[in-house]
This record gives sequence, structure tokens and C-alpha cells, in this order.
Amino acid sequence: MPSLLQVEHLNISFATQSGDVAAVRDVSFSIAEAGTLGLVGESGSGKSATSLAIMRLLPPQAHITGKITFADNDLLALPDEAMRRTRGVRISMIFQEPMTALNPVMRVGDQVAEAVLAHHRVGKPEAWTRTVAALREVAIPDPDRRARDYPHQLSGGQRQRVMIAMALVNHPQLLIADEPTTALDVTIQAQILELLASLREKHRLAVLFISHDLGVVSRVAEEVAVMYAGEIVEMGPVTGIFSSARHSYTRGLISAIPTLKTDRSQPLATVEKTARPAAALPLREIAPGHWARVSP
Repeated sequence: MPSLLQVEHLNISFATQSGDVAAVRDVSFSIAEAGTLGLVGESGSGKSATSLAIMRLLPPQAHITGKITFADNDLLALPDEAMRRTRGVRISMIFQEPMTALNPVMRVGDQVAEAVLAHHRVGKPEAWTRTVAALREVAIPDPDRRARDYPHQLSGGQRQRVMIAMALVNHPQLLIADEPTTALDVTIQAQILELLASLREKHRLAVLFISHDLGVVSRVAEEVAVMYAGEIVEMGPVTGIFSSARHSYTRGLISAIPTLKTDRSQPLATVEKTARPAAALPLREIAPGHWARVSP
């Protein structure tokens, strides 16, 4: 299946008073049409910087090199106006904390409708009709009434559903989900993951799912890329990563996932840090489609 998104040798650094700081180093991956890639790593590993580079939302002090190709267009070379037409229509993003992403003094329906009006020449009644339909699709009960509520009047799970509706109302080809379940309890988290899976299948969405939780990613992604210190240290099919992880950081993430058999009287497993030189080894193909940075 052809690639919808291709990231090649992406490097991101930020200018600071003490010099440039590298956040992402030589990151490459691709996502097929209707495919799903999970990007996993701890806070500060470069996951969100990578997603914001795809959306062209990094601040001016960020320096980006490499190539990001979406549907045969080089996103880093697109004029600003063309990128604005792409962002929010062909590529959409869900952020991890809906309470800060949503405007607290604006009705949630108006915020979803604003996404429609920004990209389509339709009147407000049509935008509102599309908004209610999008809220209904993400299982918001009584969507016409709840669309008139403010964010604080909705539960955390409902606010996240509003964010999903806003991301999907313009029917994008690629959805970037940045830690969409982090702030939710386990039950609501499972509901949101199930919703994303059903919407992905219904609309044949390609999804870049970003998380620090390898267990969550294993439920929604076909392929996994593990990031550490700004680099991808292991990448391959979900089943291959869990059955035969080769990099020590990946094995640490897997061992840190609690299970029903985990002894609650004992401390949870922690991830042992990998020395920078080990993380910087070249990626080697250790099995078909399974790449890892391992010593020769």
C-alpha cells in the first residue's frame, strides 16, 4: 500500500541562550493510507516535536531539516497559505488536554463549527448542521443540546470527544493523536480508544498515535516506533516489538507495563536509562520490517 506520509531524516533543534538544543535527530518513518503508527517514548523524547513539525506548528526558534512528504507534497516547502489549507482539512490533530485546548468562554459547538467555517464556503446554519452530526458521530448524547454547552459543563471524556469531532469534522486523511487518553481514567480511556478505532475503520483514516504508554499503543497501532533521546531506537510491527524487542529501552518500556499479575506490594518496574552512545547506534534491520539500534 502506498505511503500517505513519509518522514525522512527529520532533525529539529531549538535556539536557546546557551546554544542550539537538538530535540529530534535523524527520524524517519512512513504511514500507509489507512495505516496506523504508534510513536512511543517518555516525555522529552521528541514525539510531540515531531508531530508539530508535520503540522508546521513549531515556534520560530525551531530549526528543521529533512523532508516531510504528505500525499506527494513536501510539507516543509509548502507556502504558508497552502499549508493552512492542508492543516485542519487533510491533516488534523487531537491534543492531549482538551480543557486547555478548548476555549473556556466559547460554546463547544461554536468551536467545532469554527473549524468548518475556516475551511469551507458554507453558511453558519450548514456549519452548525455539520457540527451536530460530528458530535453525534463521536457519541455525544443529545448533541444539539450539548453543542450549546461550555467546556466546563462537560466531563473529561466528553471534552475529548469534542476534540475528536473537531479534528474529524472536515474529513481529513491523516489524524495525529497526541496523548489523547493521558488525562482520562482507565474506563473512559478504553471508550476513547474504541471510538478512535471505529472512526479510523469507518473513514479509512491514517493515524499517527503518540503516547508514552506502550500498552495503549499496542491496542490501536499496527506499527510502533520507539523514541528515546530524540531518536527512533526501534521500529516494527506491534507483535514483533512485543515478542522480540531488541533495544534495552524498548524492553524496559515493556517490562514497566503493569498487568493483572503484577504484585502490588512491590514497586513497579522502572526503565533503565540507555547511554547516549548506545542510543546513537545505526538502525539495523534485524527481521523483515523490524529495525533496532543494537550493537553489532
